[in-house]
Amino acid sequence: MSVQADLPIIIVGAGLVGLTLAQALKSEGIPFEIYERDSGLNSRYGGWAISLHWAMKPLASCLPPELYAQIPKIHVHPEVADRDRIPSVYLNLETGKPKFAAETQSHYRVHRIKLREILSQGIDIKWNKAFTGYKVTNDGVVVSFADGTEVKGTILAAADGKNSRAKSMLMGREKAALHDLPIAFIGLKLRGDEEYMKPFHSVAPVLWQGTHPATGVYIFCSRVSTPQLNGSAGSEKEYHEVQFNMSWIMKEDESPIPADNAGKIAKLKEKAKEGTGFYPGLRKALDGITDDQEALDIKLQDWPTLDWDVCSGGRVTILGDAAHPMTMYRGEAANHGMYDAVLLKNQIQLWRNGKKSLEQAIRDFQTEMRIRANEAVLLSRQACFDSHFLDSLTLASPLLSIKRRLV
Repeated sequence: MSVQADLPIIIVGAGLVGLTLAQALKSEGIPFEIYERDSGLNSRYGGWAISLHWAMKPLASCLPPELYAQIPKIHVHPEVADRDRIPSVYLNLETGKPKFAAETQSHYRVHRIKLREILSQGIDIKWNKAFTGYKVTNDGVVVSFADGTEVKGTILAAADGKNSRAKSMLMGREKAALHDLPIAFIGLKLRGDEEYMKPFHSVAPVLWQGTHPATGVYIFCSRVSTPQLNGSAGSEKEYHEVQFNMSWIMKEDESPIPADNAGKIAKLKEKAKEGTGFYPGLRKALDGITDDQEALDIKLQDWPTLDWDVCSGGRVTILGDAAHPMTMYRGEAANHGMYDAVLLKNQIQLWRNGKKSLEQAIRDFQTEMRIRANEAVLLSRQACFDSHFLDSLTLASPLLSIKRRLV
C-alpha cells in the first residue's frame, strides 16, 4: 500500500479538538500541519470553563506526561481538584432550596483558554489562515485559504466548528444546516472579590444549577477561576471569576435579547424577577451585577449527526463540533471532540501501517463517531429542554445522568 509519507495531514482549526489531534499525530511521528483563522490563542472570547470526564483517559494516551500533568493545575477550584466526590446541587430558584443534592464523581472542571494553551505547547500553529475550500487530487488534497495560499496534504481533517465550511462542502448546505432550538440564552463571566462572589460560591464549590418552577428560567453557575489560578493572589485586587448562564424557552411574541451588553444584563435581571421571582439572596446578587461585566447571548443550535459518504477515498473528514454540534447542558461536547481526535489518529495509524485502506480507515472512524455523536446530540437536546421544567425533572433526565463512557 502506498502512503504519501512526505505529505502532512492538514488540520483546519486550532481549538481544543484540532490541537488534540495535532498532539495525537505528533505522539506517533505522523507529519501534520495545523491552520487557524484567528490571529492567536487569545484573540477570540473563550473565557468559560469546560468539564473533562470520560475523555481524560484517551487524552492521556496522546499527550506527553509533562503536558497531561498540567491539566489538574488548571482546575477552576484547586482546593477540590483532588477530591473523589464533590457536592452537586440543583436548586428550586423560587425557594432557594435544593430539589436534588448529592455528591457526584469528581471530574476536571478546567479553564478553556488555559487548556488550549497546554494543548498548543510544542505545536506550530499557522495563524491568520481562514479555510475557504479544498480540492481532492489523485494523490492527496489541496486546501485553500482566504489569503490566496494553498497547501497540499494526504488528508484534510477539519475541526472548524459548528458552522463548518468543510461540512457544507462534504454534504451540501441543506444537509449540513443546523437545527435552531427555541431557547434564549445569556451567558456572563462575572469578576469580583470574595465578598461579591459569596452568593454564587456558597451554593456549591464548583458548580450548581437551578430552575424556577413557574417561569422555567434555568441557571447554570460555575467557577471559572480563583485568585490562585488567575494570578491575582496576593495582589491588592484579588479576584474570582464565575460563569453564570441563564436560559428560558422563548415565547412566540417575545422580543429578541438586546444586542448591547447593558441590555443583556438588564434582560437577565428582568427574568430573575419574573413571576414570583428568584429567591431573595440570588435576586439581590443579580441586581448587583454592573453593566461592565461581560455578557453574551448565544444562539442554541445542534445537528444530530447524519451519515455521509466517505469523500474521494477518504481524503476529507470532519470532527468535533463540525461533526456533532450539541448544546452545553450535559458538558460533553469537548469530551466527544477530543475522543474523535484520538480515534482518528488510531485509524490514520492503521492506514499508514498498511492494515487498512485509507477509505476504510476513514469510513470506520466516521461510522463510530456518527453513532456515538448522534446519541450525544439528542441527549444534550433533551437535557436542554428538561432543564426548563423543574416539576417534572428527575434524576433519570439526561441533564442529571451524565453517561460515563468506558474508553
